[in-house]
Amino acid sequence: MPSTTYDVKGLLKSSIRDDNPVLFVEHKYFYAAKADIPEEEYLIPLGQADIKREGSDVTVVATARMVHEAMKAAEELAADGISLEIIDPRTITPLDKETILASVKKTSRLVVAHEAVRAYGVGAEIAAVVAEEAFDYLDAPIKRVGAVFTPVPFSKPMEQFCLPWADDIVKAVREITK
Repeated sequence: MPSTTYDVKGLLKSSIRDDNPVLFVEHKYFYAAKADIPEEEYLIPLGQADIKREGSDVTVVATARMVHEAMKAAEELAADGISLEIIDPRTITPLDKETILASVKKTSRLVVAHEAVRAYGVGAEIAAVVAEEAFDYLDAPIKRVGAVFTPVPFSKPMEQFCLPWADDIVKAVREITK
């Protein structure tokens, strides 16, 4: 689930070349996105996360559009002295557990943000991995940020209500850094 147009190209090319079946999910955000993408050939290995922002207080693992929301949240929280490390897993399977676990061991706190409903999604799986493999490093409960449990409406104002935004990430971070 790429978060940048650069990643879309590199991950799609890697997916095409992979010998295994691959389900490539792009976000509608990219349908109108304009960006400079290198014309030369490049690949992004499947299962390699990207640390979008180094931080020390809270790890935020975010997918697709939520990476951009996490970056906005990081700016707001930095003004209050709270430092976020933002991890973009880029792929769900394989999941780069090593990068996520190393970050959680450094920050001792985790917020998982994805645009799907909060329950039963990739956020729950990432939370489970951390709970199973790095529980002793956590200083606070894991927080998940996701959409309201309802179909996403076709109305912009209702979308604003149903989908998660930077403010939701800020709230989750504040709850575990009190």
